[in-house]
Amino acid sequence: MTGSKGLALFFAIIFALALFSAPKAYSQSIDDASEGAIELPDEEPSAYPEKEATPTGRKAAEKYMAPRKSTRSRNISGVGSGGGGGSRGGGDHFLAVHLGMMVTDNAYKWGGRDSSGNVGKWNAGVTYRVGEWVNSMDLNVRIDVQRFQLDEGNATKLSFLPVITFPDASSKFPLYFGIGAGLGVFAQQISNESALAFDYQLIAGARFFDIFDNTGFFVEAGMKNHAHLLSDGQFNGSFVALGAVFTF
Repeated sequence: MTGSKGLALFFAIIFALALFSAPKAYSQSIDDASEGAIELPDEEPSAYPEKEATPTGRKAAEKYMAPRKSTRSRNISGVGSGGGGGSRGGGDHFLAVHLGMMVTDNAYKWGGRDSSGNVGKWNAGVTYRVGEWVNSMDLNVRIDVQRFQLDEGNATKLSFLPVITFPDASSKFPLYFGIGAGLGVFAQQISNESALAFDYQLIAGARFFDIFDNTGFFVEAGMKNHAHLLSDGQFNGSFVALGAVFTF
């Protein structure tokens, strides 16, 4: 009997505890249902933030293959005739205009004499820079007009010459040197002489850049020679010239 009483007492205690705790659990379940889903507390921020994923594959290739912007500035302060100059930016151009005179000259088998002196008078020209070899030299096109006075009459020659000058305009070195050769066409020629000539020039000059906004000036000296293609005439002469240069 004692064992039965103890067992009954044990179940009675368990039952009482179950009754005592049931209303509280039931009440909590009702509150949770009325308030909706229970939100979980926010996680505390991590002391070590996650790093962005490193791009791979095609995105990574595009990143490294994208063209880079050039930071090199090819500013040039000015230009000189004969291509001895440049522009203030990579897309700029320059045009040089000069006017000069012959200092000493000789003509051979041009006209009635075998040799004549001081037949060259004035010369004028336009030089345009068309390209460059970086850190070396410039390529220019020059158009020259020369006036001559011989015993038989006057002659006027128009010359078209590609001219190479160095150092390149980007160096900003004040002195330049050049050589050019091309075709000469006589707009006016004495009788029985060739209307075509082979022209060649050797030049040296000093350039002064952008004195007035986009305008500078230069001084140039050298040799302007030609040989007649259809006759025996020849001309050798030295000259000096002054000019202005415009960048745009």
